[in-house]
Amino acid sequence: MTAIETHATPQAETDAETATALRILLSVAVFVAGWATSVALWGIPGLYIPALALVPVVWGLLITVSRV
Repeated sequence: MTAIETHATPQAETDAETATALRILLSVAVFVAGWATSVALWGIPGLYIPALALVPVVWGLLITVSRV
């Protein structure tokens, strides 16, 4: 028996986990598409203004993740 075999066996994904993963993936895809549309419409300001607006959001997420 190898070290890989003694490790916990992976469990099959449930429908709820798959639905959650798809929801997250779709949300990220819509966000990226919206950001790309803003760049196409407004050029460079459409690129950096949303990034600047997301700085406090990402900062808060990093604080939240680091406390867990």
